[in-house]
Amino acid sequence: MSTKPLAKSSSPAPRSAVHPLEFLLWGFLVSVFMLFAGLTSAYMVRRADGNWLDFQLPGAFALSTVLVVVSTLTLEFARKSARRNEFPALRAYLGGTGLLGLAFLASQLYAYRQCTDQGIFLVGNPSGSFLYVLSGMHALHIAAAILAVGVMLYKAFRLDIHSKSLLGMRLLAIFWHFLTVLWLYLYAFLWWMH
Repeated sequence: MSTKPLAKSSSPAPRSAVHPLEFLLWGFLVSVFMLFAGLTSAYMVRRADGNWLDFQLPGAFALSTVLVVVSTLTLEFARKSARRNEFPALRAYLGGTGLLGLAFLASQLYAYRQCTDQGIFLVGNPSGSFLYVLSGMHALHIAAAILAVGVMLYKAFRLDIHSKSLLGMRLLAIFWHFLTVLWLYLYAFLWWMH
């Protein structure tokens, strides 16, 4: 009886599974995307029906755009600091991200002030209503993301975020970057439609 050496198994390496929390987050983001896709579709349909008041898009929305783009960069610097265990930089960048998020909300309030100065209110002509609803829904999501930044900042001070524990930072980054891209879409959409 001859014995042949057993061939090494050439099975592929196991794929890394998506963490359940990340899977839930992606499910949530798909629903948020569908909400805004529905709202922008309704905007176009309603605009075509007539009785639409054209007005100048608030200039503060441009400032909002700059703030949200810079905040996504500071969040990436925070993630890089966490991977390197650079705790003072991690806390500084997370704090900066939170402050930029608050500045974004303040710029949205200023944009609403600019709208009211033009005579555009939430109730009245549908064009103003859509502007308030689209930007306001996004601002609510940014407020939730700012709370998540606060939680991560608290964990950063407790040294619970480090190179071996990055899931929370990953989830925050996915959420924040999604909201940044969503705002860029909304701003471009509103600018194009006005």
